[in-house]
Amino acid sequence: DKVIQNNTTEVNYMRRPDFINLLKVLHCEIPDRPTLFEFFLNQSLYEKLAGQSMAAVQEPLERIRIMIKAFENAGYDYATIHGSDFSFPHGEVRQIATRSLNDGSVIKSRTDFENYEWPDPDSFDYSRLEKLGSDLPDGMKLIVYGPGGVLENVIQLVGYDSLCYMIYEDPVLVQDIFGAVGSRLVRYYEICAAYDTVGALISNDDWGFKSQTMLSPEHLRKFVFPWHKRIVETIHKFGKPAILHSCGNLIEVMDDIIEDMGYDAKHSFEDAIMPVEEAYERWSGRIAILGGIDLDFVCRAAPEEIKQRCRAMLKRAEKRGGYALGTGNSVPEYVPHDKYFAMISVIH
Repeated sequence: DKVIQNNTTEVNYMRRPDFINLLKVLHCEIPDRPTLFEFFLNQSLYEKLAGQSMAAVQEPLERIRIMIKAFENAGYDYATIHGSDFSFPHGEVRQIATRSLNDGSVIKSRTDFENYEWPDPDSFDYSRLEKLGSDLPDGMKLIVYGPGGVLENVIQLVGYDSLCYMIYEDPVLVQDIFGAVGSRLVRYYEICAAYDTVGALISNDDWGFKSQTMLSPEHLRKFVFPWHKRIVETIHKFGKPAILHSCGNLIEVMDDIIEDMGYDAKHSFEDAIMPVEEAYERWSGRIAILGGIDLDFVCRAAPEEIKQRCRAMLKRAEKRGGYALGTGNSVPEYVPHDKYFAMISVIH
């Protein structure tokens, strides 16, 4: 047994990792036990859960090993990881708190597009996905996520305002930019999905604001969604589930996500858009629903309120399956530890 304590919570951890439970969730089936899902935690939680400091750790694989131990100790059946250092270079971005969706853009014209040094996914080192196999406890798998998604990377390279203008002024260039980004992400997922240590893959690409999608549904269907469909097909080719992590109000395009792109699971929910309870009632059985305990709620509610909502959500899905418990997005540094532990304590 493992016991992790903080100021207000003591949780006994007696769960061995068993990725089959998460696979059942992703297949919209009933898992053998309540199952957790989180995109990522944060360094202070990784250190608390693993009982190790990352402060002096420079070697990247050693940091990932600490994260794997943290995921295991918290009761997850997997750990999330980048498959390699593959990314799309861009200009300087200001601090996250003050940044704009136009920061860092480097492509404003056909000449910029042709002069940009497009990275080759095959030139990066993916050996971590093999080397970490010996660090995974029995029953545990890695879940690989991307260096941002199709739309995110295009916005980073072009700038959001410029992209909106470019869609009308030079749609052919827009199509070419999306093709350059999308095709490389397809290849990245193809490389990662081939590793036996990888049990599922996350395509992480934010598409919306609170009120609507960032581009019109029609433009998403023209420029963005075809590449996501290819990403899903590529992941499925290796017999593995494809998880979509996408923030924002995506109600208008959920049928696209389920029927056209064919994602197995949707992650990222927010009470201000649609509470996860409502999302589960609308789409369960068609797509797995992951997380959804609103991040603002987790920060503000009392630990007992968090436990009550989590228990109720697990009860709602108990006989229907296709649900794993977690926050609506991730666990950033500002989430109080006692609130996080209150959430995960209900499955133990």
